[in-house]
Parts: sequence; structure tokens; C-alpha cells
Amino acid sequence: MSDYTTVSIPKDLADRVEETIEGTSFSSTSDLVRFMLRSIVIQHQQQGELTEAEFQDITEQLQDLGYIE
Repeated sequence: MSDYTTVSIPKDLADRVEETIEGTSFSSTSDLVRFMLRSIVIQHQQQGELTEAEFQDITEQLQDLGYIE
């Protein structure tokens, strides 16, 4: 069994995510976040180390989504 950690996101973002996943195969915000993070990690593992520009791009995307400030 896997160990888990908690990630906090703003309530308004969580509400928007809940609306977005209605009617999809994602059963919760956690499912969507896990999918997104796995996708990012897998993509960059296949490409090798992240460059500073790639890291900055991911950071900006996460900021735009409201995950980080």
C-alpha cells in the first residue's frame, strides 16, 4: 500500500475542479491532481532532466491553475 501526503489548494479552485470533472472518469479532485502530476513527471522523466526553462514553465502553469502562488 502507498503512503500519502496532503496537498492543499484554495477552496474556490477545488470547487472549479469539481465542476470540471463532472461527467468524466475522475471521481475526485485528488484523482485529477494525481493524473496531472503523474503526466508531468512521466513526460519529463522520458525527456531527461528538467531545464530551468521547463521548470519555470511548469511553475507558471501551476500558478495559473492556482496550485501555487
